[in-house]
Amino acid sequence: MKRREFILAFGGAAASIVRTQPVSAQQARPVIGILGSSTAEEYAFLIAAFRKSLTEAGYVEGQNLTIEYRWADNQADRLEAMASELVKKQVSVIFTSGGAAPALAARAATSTIPIVFAGTDPVAAGLVASISRPSGNVTGVSFLAPEVVSKQMSILRELIPSATVVGLPVNPDSSDIDVVLRGVQEASRTLGFQVVLTQVRSAGDFDSAFASFVRQRANAVLLGFDKLFLAGRHQLIVLAARHGLPAIFEQRESALAGGLISYGPSATESYRQAGSYGGRILNGAKPPDLPVMLPTKYELVINLRTARAFGLEVPPSLLARADEVIE
Repeated sequence: MKRREFILAFGGAAASIVRTQPVSAQQARPVIGILGSSTAEEYAFLIAAFRKSLTEAGYVEGQNLTIEYRWADNQADRLEAMASELVKKQVSVIFTSGGAAPALAARAATSTIPIVFAGTDPVAAGLVASISRPSGNVTGVSFLAPEVVSKQMSILRELIPSATVVGLPVNPDSSDIDVVLRGVQEASRTLGFQVVLTQVRSAGDFDSAFASFVRQRANAVLLGFDKLFLAGRHQLIVLAARHGLPAIFEQRESALAGGLISYGPSATESYRQAGSYGGRILNGAKPPDLPVMLPTKYELVINLRTARAFGLEVPPSLLARADEVIE
């Protein structure tokens, strides 16, 4: 065989090998599984922030990324089966939304697929060994901010100087409960509040919680971060107005929906951070090398329309500190 014929023959064979082997691998899209404890509608604005961050990392749903959604619709007993479904589909990453339960269900279903969570105290929940050095296949973003309750109480003291009794609904099933209660105890002593607690495990407990606060002569209600309060913000706003109890929420979305005041970490920013971790893992990063991220952005939002409805005059000093004022 002449030299030219040999080169052409060899080149054709090589091209055939390239066509038959790597093309399918190049065309395969990574898949992210989203496992949520609530409903798609309730968390739509947060998942949008998660997807936007993935897009910024170069992964666009429907183009070079597939997302498998699994929402438990507030039925925790469905999470285990849904997590197993995502594992069987061999997703590249599982992102969990809505507290510790979906993250724990995902971790029980796999020890190899990377898991990124949002919105829980991962150490208290037993998801990671430590914030700075997570172990195994789990990392994510925590909303843990113990100082938020004391800050909310300080805002309340400034807004209603005569207030003495504060209602605090708490979810006893939350992994963050001990941290929250310690912060409440310290802040109430410093600011001179009596705190009355009521347990809530579902939105069905909201009515009885507010009725209890009225009986105990509460002057206001504090609502910390819990997926129940974020998902049920519209119901809580209506109850606060009905019972004449000013409520301070943690998430900005509650003030935008008609709540009086919100102060706390930005949920949208936290989901954006989680999306960035998802993108980094798709690019080869390992969960143990990604420290759990803590809140970096806090927001104070004041709804003046709601303040007027309660007959409250917001002090200029409080308005000056607000990140957003709704007229």
